[in-house]
Amino acid sequence: MTTVREWLLSSSLDSIDKSFILEHVCGMNKAAQLIHGDRVLSSDEANKLNDIAKKRSEGVPLPYLLGTQEFFGRPFLVNPSVLIPRPDTECLVEWLIEHLPKNGLVCDLGTGSGCIAATVALERPDLTVWASDLSGSALNVAKANCKALGAEVKLVQGPWLDPYPAELSFDAVISNPPYIEGDDKHLDALRYEPRSALTDESDGLIAYRSILPQIKRKAPEVQVIAFEHGWNQGEAVRGIFEENGFKGASTFRDYGNNPRFTAWLKA
Repeated sequence: MTTVREWLLSSSLDSIDKSFILEHVCGMNKAAQLIHGDRVLSSDEANKLNDIAKKRSEGVPLPYLLGTQEFFGRPFLVNPSVLIPRPDTECLVEWLIEHLPKNGLVCDLGTGSGCIAATVALERPDLTVWASDLSGSALNVAKANCKALGAEVKLVQGPWLDPYPAELSFDAVISNPPYIEGDDKHLDALRYEPRSALTDESDGLIAYRSILPQIKRKAPEVQVIAFEHGWNQGEAVRGIFEENGFKGASTFRDYGNNPRFTAWLKA
């Protein structure tokens, strides 16, 4: 029989990963793991711990193994159909909470897990929030998250602004689209996440070139546009804003002080 302490010592995983896995399988937080290190694991617990640890050692992201990832202080369900929410995106959400127009009609394009749309809806209940994704599997995850968190978000399937009812004219358009270049070496480290949500297989800018002309046609009264992008794409994204008549867009930095999103406010 194996105790909690023995399992922790025998595993070569990072200590933080081990702690999260133990909490997930055994319901023991970090303090309990320290206090009750002599607790004997059941055979079922040991098997589950070893199975998760093996997959983690092979590179499977921990949130996929545990089924959740925290974002803006809330647990979001995740699986390989959606990208894992990242802290850098919280910077975009903080900005949105402060700048989205009161009682506005907002859409989140390529919503994935729904972390942006759901958080905005919960933090700004005055807003009417819609969200879309091309992937039906991703929309199922977003739907489950909105239901679990009590976020009122209307979900539709399709590319960018195409699936929305024609009578809607959004006050704000948000997106965290695929922006990694197709030949970027970092994609290898992200191999367990949905590739189509990471890269456009080109220069990483196709989404911006597609969405901004759509906004001109379908949301002529738009007041706020905000897009996440790569650390080295701020200038290029601002240029695409400019080309489409949205002058004066600004790029903002994430917690690591890297340029992370570009936003435009109607003057």
